[in-house]
Amino acid sequence: MNEEIRKEALSLQRELTEHSYRYHAQDDPVISDIEYDKMLKRLIEIEEEFSELSSPDSPTKRVGAPPLDSFEKAVHSVPMLSLDNAFNDQDVLEFHKRILRLIGQEETVTYIAEPKLDGVAVELRYENGTLVRAATRGDGVTGEVITQNVRTIGSVPLRLKEDRLKAPELLEVRGEVIIKKADFKKLNKTRLDNQESIFANPRNAAAGSLRQLDSKVTAKRPLDIFVYGTGLVQGLEFKSHSMLLEILKEFGLPVNPNIRAGLAIDKVLSAYKDLEAQREELPYEIDGMVIKVDEIEIQRQLGEKIKSPRWAIAYKFLAMQNTTTIKDIVVQVGRTGVLTPVAVLESVNIGGVMVSRATLHNEDEIRRKDIRIGDKVLVMRAGDVIPKIVKIFEDERKGTEIPFEMPEQCPVCHSKIEKFKLDRSYINRCVNASCQAQLKERIRHFVSKKAFDIEGLGRKIVDQLVDEGMIRSFFDVFTLEKEKLSGLERQAEKSAANLTEAIEKSKKITLPRFLYALGIEHTGENSARLISQRFSSLDDIMVASMADFESIHGIGPETASGVYSFFSNEENKTIIRQLLNSGVEIKKDELLPIETQDNPFHQKRVVLTGTLASMARSEAERLLGKSGAVVTSSVSSKTDFLIAGTDAGSKLDKAKKAGVRILDESEFLVKMKEV
Repeated sequence: MNEEIRKEALSLQRELTEHSYRYHAQDDPVISDIEYDKMLKRLIEIEEEFSELSSPDSPTKRVGAPPLDSFEKAVHSVPMLSLDNAFNDQDVLEFHKRILRLIGQEETVTYIAEPKLDGVAVELRYENGTLVRAATRGDGVTGEVITQNVRTIGSVPLRLKEDRLKAPELLEVRGEVIIKKADFKKLNKTRLDNQESIFANPRNAAAGSLRQLDSKVTAKRPLDIFVYGTGLVQGLEFKSHSMLLEILKEFGLPVNPNIRAGLAIDKVLSAYKDLEAQREELPYEIDGMVIKVDEIEIQRQLGEKIKSPRWAIAYKFLAMQNTTTIKDIVVQVGRTGVLTPVAVLESVNIGGVMVSRATLHNEDEIRRKDIRIGDKVLVMRAGDVIPKIVKIFEDERKGTEIPFEMPEQCPVCHSKIEKFKLDRSYINRCVNASCQAQLKERIRHFVSKKAFDIEGLGRKIVDQLVDEGMIRSFFDVFTLEKEKLSGLERQAEKSAANLTEAIEKSKKITLPRFLYALGIEHTGENSARLISQRFSSLDDIMVASMADFESIHGIGPETASGVYSFFSNEENKTIIRQLLNSGVEIKKDELLPIETQDNPFHQKRVVLTGTLASMARSEAERLLGKSGAVVTSSVSSKTDFLIAGTDAGSKLDKAKKAGVRILDESEFLVKMKEV
C-alpha cells in the first residue's frame, strides 16, 4: 500500500463524516447525493483492498456488515430504568409535591420537558470519541449488542465532533431510534408492492429493523435517532440536564428541537398542552411528554427506586391505537357515486373517543391486506382523520372469518356498478346520478361548515329530508319552511325555527365557498379560491372557456376539465339560477388577495413543514391563502417556496434536491409583511 492511497482513504473518511453530519444533524448538505455516493463507493473499494485502513468509525460501516449468527449480550454500566407514568395534571402535581417533600419545601425546582418519542431505546458507547458499541435497552440491566445495525443510521455520528470540546474518555449516550411518519408510509407502501406484510406502526418497524441479523437489511430501513441522556460518563462535567443536551449537540449528536427547559411546574402543564396540540403536525410519533428535574445535583439527591428514577415522570397522551374485532363490512356511496367499504367494529376507546367504524379505502386495499369479517385488528385514529385499520392479527383467526365481496349493484338504488381505473387501483361507482345515497352526500357537502355552513342540518336531518322527498336538489334547501320542518321526527318547533333562521343567514356566501359547495369534481377549497381569484364574478366563471381554466396557475387539467364540464351543463346552470333567485347572495370575500407586483406569494405554490414558533400551521395556511398562495402538501419541481419550521423532515431534503427556495420562519414573517 502506498502513502497516496492511505491519504486518500483518510481524506475520504473525514469528508464523508463531515457531509453526513451536515446532512443529518444540520439539514444543510453542500454536495449532492450522487457525489456522496461516488465518494463512499471509492472508500469502500479502498477498504476492501486494504482492510487495515478500515476503522470502527469509517463511514463505510453505515452500509452494513456480514450477517450475525446471533446477538451478543452487554451489561449496562448504569441500568436503563423505565419511567413512572402520569395520566393527568393531578398526577404531575403529586410528582412535584413528592420532590419538594424529599428535598425540602424551601428549594426551588425547575424542570425540563421533552417529547416522549414512540421508538426503541438504545445506548451508544463512545470511547475517546469513537462509537465502539451500541445496545438495546433489553431488561434494563442487560441489552443486546446491535453495533453493526446502529452504524447504518445516518444521524448517529461514528465519531464525535470536537470543534470546541474534547470528547471524553467514556460517554454512554441514551437515545430513541425512530422512523419518521413519511418514511414509515413509504416503507409500508414498498412492502405492499412487494407483497410483504406491513408494519403496524413506526415503533414496530424500528424495533424489527434494529434486530436484523443482516445489517445490510437495516441499512435499507429509514432509521433515525434523537438522544436524550447518558449512562456512565468519564471526563465530562455538567450541572444540568439542559446543559448536557447542549454538550451532546456540540458533539454532533441529534437532540430533539422541541425540548423546553427552565420550567416551573405550572409551565410544565402548559408545555404538555402545547405539545399535545402539535402532536399531529410533528414528523414523528410521540406518545407523551417526559418531565425531568433539570438540576443534576437535585437528581442525585432524589435518587432512584428499583425500576424508575424519582426525578422524572412520563406524562402520557391518550393511546391513538387499540385492538378490536370487525363485526361487518358495509359499503357507503359517496356524492360522486364512488363505493367505499367501511369496517363496522366492536366499539373501542381510542384516544378518548369511542370508535365503531374504520375506512377500508377500496376493494384492492381489502384484497392486499386480506381483511375479513370477524378478524381481530389494530385500529389507529389520528386527529380528525377517519380511523383506519393498520394490522390484521392473522395468527388469531379461528376459521370462521368471512372474505369480503364488493356488491355488483348499488346497495341503495340497486343500479349496476361500474369499475373505473384510478392510478394503480380500481374504484367502483354507482352511475345513477339520481341515487338517493349520492344526493344525501351532495346535500351534506353543500350545507357543510366549509360551504354554506348551515347549523342544524346534520346527517340525520338530511337523511330524513331526502327520504321524505322534501329535498331533491340544492335549491330545495332554501324552500324549507318552519311548519314543515316541525312536523319531522325529533324536530320541535324551536329547533325548526332555529334551522330556518340558520338557512336564511347562510344565504350570504363568498364566491370561493359557493363554488366549493357545488361539489364540482376535483375542486376542493384551494381550487375554488384560485378560480375565484382569477374571475371577478360568478357570471364570468359560467361563460369561461376550457383554456381560461387551464391558464390558472395551480389548477391542473383534471380540475379545469371538471369545472368547465360542470358549467357547460344546462341542468347545473338552471340549479345555480334557482339558488340566486331564492335569495342566495354572493358577497365580496375580504380574504381574496389583491394582485400586486410586490406580493411575493401571489399564485406561488407553497409547502409548509416542521413546527412554527409564532403561529399554528393552520394560521400560516390562512395567511398564505389570503396572500394568494397555492398551499400544497407535497414538494415537487413546481413548488416555489418551502417554509421550514423547527424539526423539518423529509420535505426539506426533497426541496433542497429540487432546488426549491427555502424560507425559515423569520424570512417567512418578513415576506408576509410585503403582502
